[in-house]
Amino acid sequence: MQTRFEQLRSAFRDKIVVGDGAMGTMLQAANPSLDDFQGHEGCNEVLNVSRPDIVASVHAQYFEAGVDFVETNSFGANLANLMEYAIPEKIYEFNFAAATIAHEVAQQYSTSGQPRWAVGSIGPGTKLPTLGHVTFAELRDAFQLQSEALIQGGCAALLVETTQDLLQAKAAVVGANRAKRKLGLDVPVWVHVTVETTGTMLLGSEIGAAVTALQPLGIDMIGMNCATGPAEMSEHLRYLSRYAPSLISAMPNAGLPVLTQDGAYYPLNPAELAQAHVSFVQDYGLNMVGGCCGTTPEHLKAVVDAVSHFVPQPRKTVDEPSTSSLYISVPFEQEASYLAVGERTNANGSKAFRERMLASDIEGCIDIAKEQIRDGANILDVCVDYVGRDGAEDMSRLVAELATASTLPLMLDSTEPEVIRAGLERLGGRAIVNSVNYEDGDGPGSRFYRMMEHVSEHGAAVVALAIDEEGQARTSEHKLRIANRLIDDLTTQWKMDEADIMVDMLTFPIATGQEETRRDGIETIEAIRQLKQERPRVQTILGLSNISFGLNP
Repeated sequence: MQTRFEQLRSAFRDKIVVGDGAMGTMLQAANPSLDDFQGHEGCNEVLNVSRPDIVASVHAQYFEAGVDFVETNSFGANLANLMEYAIPEKIYEFNFAAATIAHEVAQQYSTSGQPRWAVGSIGPGTKLPTLGHVTFAELRDAFQLQSEALIQGGCAALLVETTQDLLQAKAAVVGANRAKRKLGLDVPVWVHVTVETTGTMLLGSEIGAAVTALQPLGIDMIGMNCATGPAEMSEHLRYLSRYAPSLISAMPNAGLPVLTQDGAYYPLNPAELAQAHVSFVQDYGLNMVGGCCGTTPEHLKAVVDAVSHFVPQPRKTVDEPSTSSLYISVPFEQEASYLAVGERTNANGSKAFRERMLASDIEGCIDIAKEQIRDGANILDVCVDYVGRDGAEDMSRLVAELATASTLPLMLDSTEPEVIRAGLERLGGRAIVNSVNYEDGDGPGSRFYRMMEHVSEHGAAVVALAIDEEGQARTSEHKLRIANRLIDDLTTQWKMDEADIMVDMLTFPIATGQEETRRDGIETIEAIRQLKQERPRVQTILGLSNISFGLNP
């Protein structure tokens, strides 16, 4: 017998899955009393424990309209929102109650021909970690608790929605993934980003940056909700259709809100919303549709009627392995040139940067980064390793500034796993971690294993060095042997895509005057050539000055 998670996943193969519409306005329309809010007026999640009948009636109205799933009344049952009401200890209680209500109503409306589900709504909260309002770890742990409650209450999937800050979305997904592992359940995780009328998310992220940052976290579906109506979402959904390898979805508002003396009014009628979704399903291959602000059971009935005879359209997506900053996505394969990694933000390679870092001159460090951007770098390598310094603190502070001050993705460069973790927890975009190798083996407790735990959880790409327990490889044969071992390990045990692995074959300079290093450049170039022939999707990277360092111009 299929679990509810498997049952929901299989539905996506056969039909266009339809979700519900607005929750808050429906709850307010039921006119709950001040006593119902138990002294926390405006906190709709309190109603899960004080008036479960009101919440259940909203779910029932959407199921009567024919939807396949309803979202739990838990959008604001998160750390930031409940802290404002001084009841953060209610996270588990409110979410578990919300899930239980939705699951029970879904069971009542389920038939053998049309099963129904509860999907856990995980809202963004009011704190943006990219801007330093709250730490990544605090959010991650709270989202994990919320996810555990929603799953244990009966949800068939988790929906991280109305995402405004990519770092907040990553904290929610990492928290959800930790909850899944803890409970031993393969729960689908979906993410909906919110793109404003400006064409970007609230903090300036393009839709491409969102796809690049979120897909490697193992999500089942990515889509859009809130902020706009379907018309304003169209071009962004076109992008998702072309570049997102997962399922895709849309839950728009009933048009752009019109402000009246009676409050916000949403102008899109049910027929217009339904027609928009028909176009999205036909043109972009959407797998799930629904509604957000201003949408009612009447809207969703029209949507159900309009899309019920459609089956999922196959999509031919573009395979473009990339890294991203908070703002933009940068493909590894550059059409007009090579991928240029600026290394002047490296304490080991730049005296000017090191001096500014040691003087805690963050603005000076940022200026060096901006110089590299002007000089044409595609990625910034950030290394703060220096004897006697707290590398994790330095990395956290510098990356927090670079995350918003630089439009370029970052390569976090350190031999210390905790330093890398500190940087990853500051980045809404997708980082490249430099580096991993087999210097002390590959088992649990090794530096490689500890580094990969952070790389894997945060969905980063990685630079893999041709170093094993014997040291740095010198011959092409040895370099290839290590490279293949690394790639096999990263793709099997750590579930990485080959295209997200950058192999650095390494070399010693040819200017040492030592006979044994005379062939090092040739061996490295030959190893790169053979690896690209055998594994064309794997990336390769090399410090260009490594061969020529010390030569007279």
